[in-house]
Amino acid sequence: MIRRIDLRGAEGALDYRSAVPRAEFDIEKATHLVQPILDAVRERGVEAVLEFNARFDGVEQSGLRVPVETLSRALEELDPEIRAGLEESVARLRRTCTNELESDAVTDLGPGARVTHRKVPVGRVGLYVPGGLAPLVSSVLMNTVPAQVAGVRSIALASPAQKEFGGLPHPTIMAACALLGVDEVYAAGGAQAIGLFAYGDLAAGIAPVDLITGPGNIYVVTAKRLVKGTVGIDSEAGPTEIAILADDSADAAFVAADLISQAEHDPLAAAVLVTDSESLATDVEAELDKQVSATKHAERIRTSLSGSQSGIVVVDDVEQGIAVVDAYAAEHLEIQTRDAAEVAARINNAGAIFVGGFAPVSLGDYCAGSNHVLPTGGCACHSSGLSVRAFTKSIHVIDYSRQGLADVKDHVVRLANAEDLPGHGAAVSVRFANDEA
Repeated sequence: MIRRIDLRGAEGALDYRSAVPRAEFDIEKATHLVQPILDAVRERGVEAVLEFNARFDGVEQSGLRVPVETLSRALEELDPEIRAGLEESVARLRRTCTNELESDAVTDLGPGARVTHRKVPVGRVGLYVPGGLAPLVSSVLMNTVPAQVAGVRSIALASPAQKEFGGLPHPTIMAACALLGVDEVYAAGGAQAIGLFAYGDLAAGIAPVDLITGPGNIYVVTAKRLVKGTVGIDSEAGPTEIAILADDSADAAFVAADLISQAEHDPLAAAVLVTDSESLATDVEAELDKQVSATKHAERIRTSLSGSQSGIVVVDDVEQGIAVVDAYAAEHLEIQTRDAAEVAARINNAGAIFVGGFAPVSLGDYCAGSNHVLPTGGCACHSSGLSVRAFTKSIHVIDYSRQGLADVKDHVVRLANAEDLPGHGAAVSVRFANDEA
């Protein structure tokens, strides 16, 4: 079901980034399909979105915005146990987000010379919540809570219209919106929802946003790339992925279950085990055969596990394993080795790191207190997961008195002349012209 990749004896001789391939996720190929959708939404707004919803989702709608009373009713009808789970997840996530808040940093550089690094929230954000193979209610929480903690004043959320629910988003997604107090919710998915966020429709009372966050399929990701610059985006998240670094101390049943948990998302999901133990590799293969057969989404999981993006990577030792997973830069990385915390501390590239046998990725999906909107496709080597910081921006406030400027005016003039920009220097010198008169 899952292939083996043997990297033993290859330390220093391979580029580990390419030794463990990923699923093909070609945004360029989707551009010619997505650009006309965005153009239509920019020109015709809600009318175009309704047309694309009918074409792609098979729903006929009179409007896009979900009535507030519909959101409230979804929360009232929500299974109390699911609501309790959502509330616990929100509480934990809100605590970690609150601890991420940054204070203004004030630097006094001399008499009358002060620079303040001020943190301010983004004004308006659009949150995208997928609803294709699975209604990702957890993504409502992961997007909304950090935005609220950051102080974002205007939050809009879009999730695909579901034919089986009368052209509305999934009821659990609507319930989560009501739980968090998000009342601007649109039944729209795909590239057309991203276009609606980016361009708005002022005639319909929909203002464009400043920032779009949230995962999606290749059409959503392509649309985010194409509107980047018009608005900000969090990332271009591709298919989900898990890497597990494990030695012979790991429990094969745990490892197999965790690989399956991510393969369950998508046939393109990547599930990678890196181990120096052939016996563990063999035991995990046996566990996969047993556990996959008992799962609800067995076909989807088998497709993921047998794809070129998944595999069991055999290495010489944990040291080489660290190098492999650090180069791979997984969205989710589990460490199931002896001294797991020490090994985890040596990892620089991962969206999130789960330490030990009792920190599965699914914990992070729901109730760890961490955020599960994370960089994929190796982008963890330069990008971070969604957090409060994603919903804030920095402003430098420069507050200088006459004396403060006088202390550096000669430096400014000389540097301006060195760049052949005398007008820059003159803007300083003019303020002291009367001193020389």
